[in-house]
Amino acid sequence: MEFNECINYLLTTAQHAVFQRMSERLAEYDITPGQYGILNCLWTRKSVTPKEIAKTLCLETSTISGVMDRMQKKGIIDRLVSKEDRRCVEVTITKKGKELEAPVLKAVEDVNHEVMEKFTPQEQALLKDCLRRIAGHAEAGVLYK
Repeated sequence: MEFNECINYLLTTAQHAVFQRMSERLAEYDITPGQYGILNCLWTRKSVTPKEIAKTLCLETSTISGVMDRMQKKGIIDRLVSKEDRRCVEVTITKKGKELEAPVLKAVEDVNHEVMEKFTPQEQALLKDCLRRIAGHAEAGVLYK
């Protein structure tokens, strides 16, 4: 098989191109694509546990721990130890984090538009469906829209 026909190569290079563009757009708000994922979880809910965030983002809790450390230092999230159970941590968004919602969502929407404008609406739907199936999310829209 030719290297440039390998699905891993194609997915990796495509993901890298999108990640780079997303990183560039989010840099003006001093957040990374990974931090955007966590913020998105918090913009839709009052508070969440790290485990719930990790499950939503299909990541390990240990993976997001360092990301949340950096976000807390920037003052965009807070982690509060539960008064009922000291083993439980609740992640909440701060005022500064909430203020990022509109501009960051606009930036993400712009990048999505830039990437997807190369495709017809039918191709866009097919591409998203194919990526969901590869990721193991066969039910369209289960985790992503």
